[in-house]
Amino acid sequence: MDGDRHVSGRTLVKHLGEWRSVSGTGTSAYSELAERIKLLVLDGRLPTQTRLPAERELAGVLVISRTTVAASYDLLRESGFLQSKRGSGSWTTLPRTGAPSVSSAFAPTGDPTDFDLAYAAPPAPTEAFADALRAAAELFPCHATGSGYQLFGLDSLRDTVAARYDDRGLPTTRDQILITCGAQHAMAMVLSALVAPGERVLVEHPTYPNALDAIAREHARAVPVGFGDTGWDLTTMAAAIRDVCPRLMYLMPDYQNPTGRVMSPEQRAEVVALARRTRTTLVIDETMGEIVLDGLAQPPLAVHALGASSPPLITIGSASKTFWGGLRIGWVRAAPAMIERIARARASIDISTSVLDQLITQQLMTRIDDVLADRLPALRSARDHLLGLLADQLPSWRTSIPTGGLSLWVDLGRPASSALVSTATRHRVLLAAGPRFGVDGAFERCLRVPYTLAEPTLDLAIGRLAAAWNSLPHTDLPVTGWPSAPTEVA
Repeated sequence: MDGDRHVSGRTLVKHLGEWRSVSGTGTSAYSELAERIKLLVLDGRLPTQTRLPAERELAGVLVISRTTVAASYDLLRESGFLQSKRGSGSWTTLPRTGAPSVSSAFAPTGDPTDFDLAYAAPPAPTEAFADALRAAAELFPCHATGSGYQLFGLDSLRDTVAARYDDRGLPTTRDQILITCGAQHAMAMVLSALVAPGERVLVEHPTYPNALDAIAREHARAVPVGFGDTGWDLTTMAAAIRDVCPRLMYLMPDYQNPTGRVMSPEQRAEVVALARRTRTTLVIDETMGEIVLDGLAQPPLAVHALGASSPPLITIGSASKTFWGGLRIGWVRAAPAMIERIARARASIDISTSVLDQLITQQLMTRIDDVLADRLPALRSARDHLLGLLADQLPSWRTSIPTGGLSLWVDLGRPASSALVSTATRHRVLLAAGPRFGVDGAFERCLRVPYTLAEPTLDLAIGRLAAAWNSLPHTDLPVTGWPSAPTEVA
């Protein structure tokens, strides 16, 4: 079918960025253009079934010949990334099964020679996981006599999750918890229940890419608000709420993905006051909340919303970052009436979460402090090791030192993130380009680099990444060097 979306020439040019540097010197312009458009499709900035500008229009805004654009489109059609129909135009697609495999930031090949830095997720805690599996197997027969469908999740896991909130200073009961198939599933259900097509959702900028994708799937519009020098820019946030009246705000106050920032207690209280004053629903993503590497964890933001006058506040949590990404368990915490509303929306999408996965997670949650006691020192060491590798091999890059979370947010010093991701793929290193975390092609100067690989593997991966970076054509932009006290990325 024809593409049901359309991107104008001017909008596509914003996404393309400095496309002439994608493939290095000595490469034809048409192949460089095709390579950048392919990357935009692969990492989701240019969704499939998006109609591209006509050849003449794109040639005009790029100030290149129409022949160059036509040759680029031909190359994309040959590689399976573009389909065309006379009279209808050309729209993006993905290669069909059987086409040559393509390695990309968010579609890894599974090739063991690839170093996957596209995902910020640690491996499973094998010993604790094995113990949890054995305990779950013993409990499973008690749950096998029924249908296995539990719209709200197993009561025993809901109680365990609620108890963890109690331990963190937020009184919670079972009827405030809904178990989901991961944080993405939770986000999708919340948006399905609360957001109508055309409504606005305020987001941090940069933000978690899958949140942007979930907003787009509801045909809603993400309204980005950037960070200030001291963290969340609450003045701009308030102005944005006044101007566009968003349906809800999506925030990650604990080790924000990708920047690693942490919202101060004062800012948490101000955010809740702002939501109360403007009657804006808050959706708080806590998927990184337990990954504390330095200092003490902040109490959940929802602590500041306790009381009769609290604004609508929904918290999303997940077992993926604390335990393992392959364990597809997440949860929503909200007022009981809101949980009922989200559950009703869920019933038309899916009616249950895996019982076995819930039992495993329940057992892991009872051991969470022991798991974190083993995991966090290793992650802290890997973070420091990665910082040392970057200082030694990529000294022009700048970053802050996050006090938690799973990745660094790096300022490359020049707008070359997409070019680097494309080149790094040929060095067998998978990455997520900076614009994947932004709206309208922002953050081309930035790159997220996780420290979830084992340190010997990080050595090899960063070596290859440095080789990819050094192979890019360099401009005359000044090299700042590695700062003695790393500064925050704007």
